[in-house]
Amino acid sequence: MERFHNLTELLAIDRAAHAYFDGLPAGIRQQIMARGACLHSPAELRSYAEKLLRGEH
Repeated sequence: MERFHNLTELLAIDRAAHAYFDGLPAGIRQQIMARGACLHSPAELRSYAEKLLRGEH
């Protein structure tokens, strides 16, 4: 699994992750951006987004 320095780098390099992120509701994207330094892979992004979508914080 490829790891990135942070969410910004992940979204800049991984087109699939960027497309997934863009498809999320705006509020979820904002919450994810607040934790961007802690997200280092597409799997971590997806896992955290799904958690937020389920209403878990």
